[in-house]
Amino acid sequence: MSVKKSVYIETTIPSFATAKTSRDAIIAGHQTATILFWETERQKYELYISQYVIEECKLGDAEAANRRLNFLKGISVIQKTGEVESLGEIYQRILNIPERTKTDCFHLSCCVLAEIDYLLSWNCAHLGVNAYSKIKDYNKDVNLHTPMLLTPEALMEMEGSL
Repeated sequence: MSVKKSVYIETTIPSFATAKTSRDAIIAGHQTATILFWETERQKYELYISQYVIEECKLGDAEAANRRLNFLKGISVIQKTGEVESLGEIYQRILNIPERTKTDCFHLSCCVLAEIDYLLSWNCAHLGVNAYSKIKDYNKDVNLHTPMLLTPEALMEMEGSL
């Protein structure tokens, strides 16, 4: 029996999956890919979120927050620790992430410290291809695991599901 790969579900995943369908064609496509992953692929993986995801999902409109939180039910939760926060602050400096969006760095540090295989997100501005080489170089220098940073669509393409 093969071991399932692990996937960290960043906040944009429940946000895209539970939002009303966007009129913007690109965002609507992201929503469709997210729902397709969730309905057909998620059972292939060990899923994880963190306390940071839960806190972000609670923000905003109460009805939308409830949809996001219900979407996450049953997923293993990685807790906040001093080690997660310290590593996140290092990533914030390395990636030059603004203070207002530093939670993105905590998502990453949760994945690194828990040795999660994939960080699934639509947040490609902070957790995308441009950041990956800096993260990989730093993690290699300090002997830390580096997760792959992927969108649902990219993960399905990589795994041959699309």
